[in-house]
Amino acid sequence: MKRLPDDSIDLTVTSPPYDNLRTYKGYTFDFEGIAKQLLRVTKLGGVVVWVVGDATIKGSETGTSFRQALYFKEIGFNLHDTMIYKKHAPHPPNVRYWQCFEYMFVFSKGKPKTFNPLMQMKKCIEKNPNRASTYRQKDGSLKALNKNAMKRFKKAAQNNYRIADNIWEIDSGWMKSTADKIAYEHPAIFPEQLAEDHILSWSNPGDIVLDPMCGSGTTCKMAALNDRDYIGIDISEEYCELSRWRIRAALSEGVS
Repeated sequence: MKRLPDDSIDLTVTSPPYDNLRTYKGYTFDFEGIAKQLLRVTKLGGVVVWVVGDATIKGSETGTSFRQALYFKEIGFNLHDTMIYKKHAPHPPNVRYWQCFEYMFVFSKGKPKTFNPLMQMKKCIEKNPNRASTYRQKDGSLKALNKNAMKRFKKAAQNNYRIADNIWEIDSGWMKSTADKIAYEHPAIFPEQLAEDHILSWSNPGDIVLDPMCGSGTTCKMAALNDRDYIGIDISEEYCELSRWRIRAALSEGVS
């Protein structure tokens, strides 16, 4: 990343090593160095999506994910959203409940310049889409949403849709994360849908999407298929070639 210009990246979607759960071809994880470089290369209004979990040691979690999130805040990022990726392939328990989610921390450099929200069906149909939607202020009084928020609310209500929750249930595991069998040569891929949904949410066509630990190339592949430019970085030439193969195959077929 040191070779990238300042303020050059619109969006980063990445998943760092979780504590010491994988060796990744001899990779060592300079977390603080990576975080500082991400702050430097991210454009004002740009976003970093950091998908992370914790190792479990002697039955308890390390809490590394929280320490990383707080460090991003300390160096100048905003913690824009703490999202949850709920997996359909949870880890079996030992002395606690099934572990079925990971964090998706959404950091922004200033106010995000792009938000293209995913929509979901409303559980209850809004009978009066023109009603004033309000929120409660610090003193307990109610205040109406601003005009832009009201426009989104009314448009969604009229179509029986609303902005999606920040807990995403995504299928994962063999031939669910991706149909690319070759991708499973990497020990820890994340689902294509996860990468694509974040790319669609926080960037626009023509934007530059970065993954500084690109692994099997999922972020780069989904960026390419959605008309974004992309930069993938990995210490392993084997994984870089795996990423290139997947991108070439996807673009030649025109499907994911």
